[in-house]
Amino acid sequence: MIVLLWRLKRGEVVGYEGFKHRKGTKIHAVVDQSSKPLYFTVGPGNEHDSRRLQELVDGLSGRPRELYADAAYDTEPIRRGLESMGVEPNIPVNPRNGRRPRPYNVERFFGWIKSFRRIVIRYERLAVTYRAFINIACIMIHLRHRG
Repeated sequence: MIVLLWRLKRGEVVGYEGFKHRKGTKIHAVVDQSSKPLYFTVGPGNEHDSRRLQELVDGLSGRPRELYADAAYDTEPIRRGLESMGVEPNIPVNPRNGRRPRPYNVERFFGWIKSFRRIVIRYERLAVTYRAFINIACIMIHLRHRG
């Protein structure tokens, strides 16, 4: 299981993201080894990435054995929480130390989701409508990449 995020602008679940100096929305996603989405959530751009991890793990139907995530999810409470659930955290302490997780699967998923123009530009103002379009995109990704 791999967790990463993707940022967008406009709409209801939007927050000012200080690092990029603009408003935006983040899509947090959990994908399997073949880059098919298992669960996703949408949050404001000004919220720290680690706040949505528990929601992502709880949204899965079963518990994964291992979790690959980027360095934004590297906090002691997250590591302890994952270990108490029996999930081995594979989260780098420092992205420059050479120990990189394998985020290629989730990057491939976000590449696929970028082919849906309505999601990339985010025309919808309501978060529930936006989530519905992401659900439709995930279903289409599953149908395209069967096997």
